[in-house]
Amino acid sequence: MTFNFSFRTALYCMLFIGTLAQCIEKHQLPPGDPDNGGLVLPEGFEAVVVVDSLGSARHLAVNNNGDVYVKLRFPDVQGENVGLRDTTNDGKADIIERFGDYGKDGSYGTGMRIYQGYLYFSTAGRVMRHKLAPGKLIPEDEAEVMLTDDYRNSKHGASHYAKPITFDDEGHMYIPFGSPGDVCQLENRKPGAPGQDPCPQLEWHAGIWQFDAHKPNQLQKDGYRYATGIRSIVGLDWNHADNTLYAMQHGRDDLNRNWPEYYTPWQSALLPSEEFLRVKDGCDAGWPYYYYDHMQGKKLLNPEYGGDGHKEGNGADYEQPIVGFPGHWAPNDLHFYQGEQFPEHYKNGAFIAFHGSTIRSPYSQSGYFIGFVPFEGSKPKNWEVFADGFTQVEKIINTTDAGYRPMGIAMGPDGSLYISESEQGKVWRIMYKGDKKNFGSKQLAKMEERKKEPHIRTPDEVLDDLTQVRIEAGEKIYNKYCGSCHMADGNGDGSRFPPINGSEWVSGDQKQLIDIVLQGLQGPISVKGQSYDAVMPPVDYLDDEEIAQVLTYIRQKFGKGAPSVNAYYVKWGRYAARRAKRENDLQKK
Repeated sequence: MTFNFSFRTALYCMLFIGTLAQCIEKHQLPPGDPDNGGLVLPEGFEAVVVVDSLGSARHLAVNNNGDVYVKLRFPDVQGENVGLRDTTNDGKADIIERFGDYGKDGSYGTGMRIYQGYLYFSTAGRVMRHKLAPGKLIPEDEAEVMLTDDYRNSKHGASHYAKPITFDDEGHMYIPFGSPGDVCQLENRKPGAPGQDPCPQLEWHAGIWQFDAHKPNQLQKDGYRYATGIRSIVGLDWNHADNTLYAMQHGRDDLNRNWPEYYTPWQSALLPSEEFLRVKDGCDAGWPYYYYDHMQGKKLLNPEYGGDGHKEGNGADYEQPIVGFPGHWAPNDLHFYQGEQFPEHYKNGAFIAFHGSTIRSPYSQSGYFIGFVPFEGSKPKNWEVFADGFTQVEKIINTTDAGYRPMGIAMGPDGSLYISESEQGKVWRIMYKGDKKNFGSKQLAKMEERKKEPHIRTPDEVLDDLTQVRIEAGEKIYNKYCGSCHMADGNGDGSRFPPINGSEWVSGDQKQLIDIVLQGLQGPISVKGQSYDAVMPPVDYLDDEEIAQVLTYIRQKFGKGAPSVNAYYVKWGRYAARRAKRENDLQKK
């Protein structure tokens, strides 16, 4: 059915909707999908799926003609950037073109922003840009290298590569350089290992550097260290309303795994907080010495530096977050809304893409939604749920259970909000078509109810503990694959196969146990004072969660109730094993 925008229609709009301008604006917006692309939004909002199945999409940007550009996390043979164009105004991209081949450095791309006619984007080690030509979707020039991360593979190791990009109003570009490790230990992520003091990583890592936005071939030393003490940033934006830089910090990991005497699994699932920081020149947010606890409302000393979950030390002297969100939600993009399409409630407020947790076990994973923080002047108000429905399931036991993981946020020229996600590579366009004058508490109250969903609410320490569920699943796997050698009681056969019941191999660091399952083990070894010389083949044909379940069962049943194993660590153990094999094969050559 076509819609003729006649004088009568215009008069109707003026009388019953509001201004003529608002009515024209709504008419020009494409229709939303009947189910809003699976999203749950406040009343009056609609969503249309722009494109589906691009691959692992990261940040995105929208040009002033409506063209959309998406950064892919991993290189693709057809190009690791994507340009999208809608030529029929139905909201859906009918031209999809990939471009850009930047070599092996393309892996782990994140940033994608448009600034003064240039498309800026980042890989793990570089920030580059293309000139956008009028009328052309795909850039025709060679990518210009603006910045090279020459410290990425320094002696400190390599981690937290993501390089989001933002710009101020004076020609400066801001890039974070994440910490190489978790909390500046000499032996990274080793349980009980102390932190280095002073932390040598702070010289070139764990901070934000300011660069000239138009000067090519810069190195990190050419920039100015604008802020420090910030572990890892993926969400970064300049708020033009108060002319200030803002950042979302990812908190450290493994409080319970590394320090079980101080932190319960429940505390480790919720802490430390993800920090929403107002970043002024010279800001120090306290990493690696301090973390923020949103439940206590203060910065506390990290246990690697003498903390115990209560000691404050000098935490109050460091930059405090303007909002502390529950731990491990992974805030992966930040956008201050400057458009006119949405109700006034959203003007100058902050949208946040919570990518979702990976290490909340034994509790279900959390996050996986678009949050919003309204601002009153420069002061934030209570955070809200803006867009939900990404999980596609009621409860996320493992990260892979989530249908979609929100990743990037960008605003179009008409004020529509674009959202990308990293599992399938879907992009949504969110539009407002309601009455802006009557938007308020009624619509917000319905979204407030979303905070009761399992992937957002604070879990009950006892009722929501999934350990028993995973133990039961692990017992079945154990009996099928392990019991024939180690016996149902875990005591082995007394000659060839060692006991695991009460074994130091079982109750110790989970990393060693994961490595044995993935890579196998060949004797001789000593278990409980007795020598064994049989061969255990790898059991790497089980998937990550199956291995995590069986090891959780073994540790709980035969390891004196040792902490459960998270599939996240199995995944990284598998990656480390492959890398070690490649390095060994290269040495043989």
